[in-house]
Amino acid sequence: MSIDASSGSFGPNAWLIDEMYEQFRTDPSSVSETWREYFADYRSLTAPRTTPAAPTPVPPVAAAVADAPPGPSAGASAAAVPAPPPASPAVVGDESKPLRGVAAKIVENMQASLMVPTATSVRDVPARLLEVNRTILNNHLQRTRGGKVSYTHLIAYAVLRALHDVPSMNSTFSEVDGQPTVTRHGAVNLGIAVDVEKSDGSRTLMVPSVKGAEALTFEQFWLAYEELIRKVRTNKVTIEDLTGTTATLTNPGGLGTVHSVPRLMPGQGVIVGVGSIDYPAEYAAADPVQLARIGISKIITLTSTYDHRIIQGAESGLFLQRVHKYLIGEDGFYDQIFSSLDVPYEPARWQVDTNPDDSESSLVAKQLHVQRLVDAYRSMGHLLADLDPLGRQPVPAYAELDPATYGISIWDLEREFYIDGLNGGKPMRLAKALGVLRDAYCRTVGVEYMHVPDLAERNWIREHLEGVTNETSVEDKRHVLDRLNAAEAFERFLHTRYVGQKRFGLEGAESAVVMVDAVFEGAAAAGFDEAIVGMAHRGRLNILINCCGKGYNDVFREFEGHLQTKFTQGSGDVKYHLGVQGKFTARSGGTVKVSMASNPSHLEAVNPVVEGMVRAKQDALGGGADAWDSVLPLLVHGDAAMAGQGVVFETLQMANLPAYTNGGTIHLIINNQVGFTTDPSDGRSSHYCSDV
Repeated sequence: MSIDASSGSFGPNAWLIDEMYEQFRTDPSSVSETWREYFADYRSLTAPRTTPAAPTPVPPVAAAVADAPPGPSAGASAAAVPAPPPASPAVVGDESKPLRGVAAKIVENMQASLMVPTATSVRDVPARLLEVNRTILNNHLQRTRGGKVSYTHLIAYAVLRALHDVPSMNSTFSEVDGQPTVTRHGAVNLGIAVDVEKSDGSRTLMVPSVKGAEALTFEQFWLAYEELIRKVRTNKVTIEDLTGTTATLTNPGGLGTVHSVPRLMPGQGVIVGVGSIDYPAEYAAADPVQLARIGISKIITLTSTYDHRIIQGAESGLFLQRVHKYLIGEDGFYDQIFSSLDVPYEPARWQVDTNPDDSESSLVAKQLHVQRLVDAYRSMGHLLADLDPLGRQPVPAYAELDPATYGISIWDLEREFYIDGLNGGKPMRLAKALGVLRDAYCRTVGVEYMHVPDLAERNWIREHLEGVTNETSVEDKRHVLDRLNAAEAFERFLHTRYVGQKRFGLEGAESAVVMVDAVFEGAAAAGFDEAIVGMAHRGRLNILINCCGKGYNDVFREFEGHLQTKFTQGSGDVKYHLGVQGKFTARSGGTVKVSMASNPSHLEAVNPVVEGMVRAKQDALGGGADAWDSVLPLLVHGDAAMAGQGVVFETLQMANLPAYTNGGTIHLIINNQVGFTTDPSDGRSSHYCSDV
């Protein structure tokens, strides 16, 4: 193939093409196979040109005399011609050299840009909502899949949406057979200007483009954008990446520039400049507390530099207006982004600030509203927790947990309030307080405790949740992985070796083994002598093997069909009814005696049996609160059986009766969202299967 380097198909990337071409000419193996094929018949227009010999210089006065018209006196004519200004004296250290190669190509590009008659529209956009929602997104990504969303990602996506709304901005001018022609592009190939530092320390721009960007979801666009940046940084850009750009986004704000008027290259209709995100300069030294009090926002300045031959000022202004509206959340802009990234929270909303005046009543009213919001998180925050690994149902919005319900807006987030139970009674930023509350109640663990009647118990739970960071050590992570591997390996072996046999496997709920292991570890650390367990069929064999000390030989013998003579049914599914007595050894070296109670097919019938066994053992130890710390009851339930079998409630309602209490039971519910034949929505009326 052949290409004219001046055709503009590479736009501002032409310097890179010529640089790679020179590398190819020196060493073809230094570029990829795709580029070698491309450069096989490439013609560069920046090759050195033959410079004509310079004429012999003529002294200025002599030249003037020679060129003077006939007159009475040649001397008079020479005197009438003004002498040229003297050359600037050379300064020690100055060095002049001609521009060649890449530098010459950049000059050529800039000269070509002078042929495009441009105009520029400028618009300031408040960045407050952009900041808040970006923080929510990145906090969620940090906790889950990783990655980071930049301001430029969000602004670029708003630009794409605006180009869809104002399609005339996605146009290019050309001349076809000498006739001025405008091309309205159906797809947006959005160029991303990337600052590139070269080996000699100089800097320049490379502009790869995301193809068909208007049809991408935010997640797809985010990943495509990051892939382009990776290619640039690793020098793996392709011909396709560098051609076909219809609109460009450049970010001079990364260097602190408020805004710029970039050069528009032939072949494009618009280039959008993104300035720095900061407070207006007149507030640079202002007290941040006072800025928050009066609701001063950071701003971002956007510029639209466009080809005035095919785009008019009104269209450019409308385009920036649409970008503005998206960045303040109109038309569900942030909702689409949150949904695309599977963020299970509502985005923050744009609101007009309702800043209280300095009167005592106004300040007290706002403080009361903040405290009501805090109390709502403590009592209902669990409803926003991300507890469904399958993501079958979106997390609904609850008005009680929406700051707007209490007249609290994004402008209040940087203001300080008193938060009962946080920060030692000192004022703290509302944004920080809400972050603490959401970390405690709304992440992947939900805690419901405000119904507990004992104030001291409620305060104890709160103090152990709010503002507490529990970093899992590498050793603990390895132990969890070991337990998961053991559970998974056991299930896989049974599925492979005993095909078709009833086994009520634990697939999808292997974390139950980790939970039971953690309970027994805690019991050993707390000095318990014994733990008594009751559980149904699902995962029973796995718990018996990996937590209760039952031997593999015993389990495999039961699968092989060896009869148990003391049971009338022989083998069959009796292995899922049998109990065991074993010993759990903690990592610390402590041990706990473990008993698994036998239970019939009526799954939850074992509940009162276990509670009675524990109470009997405690009575044998002398009874009372001291005995409660010796024998630990653990009941493992299935979600549908927990909600659907009456014996569960019958047992629970006896928990505090003096004749039956045993100091409390740990309940672990394995919720696989399938109640044998019943969907959860058809199996119970309550929100959680544990609500009973």
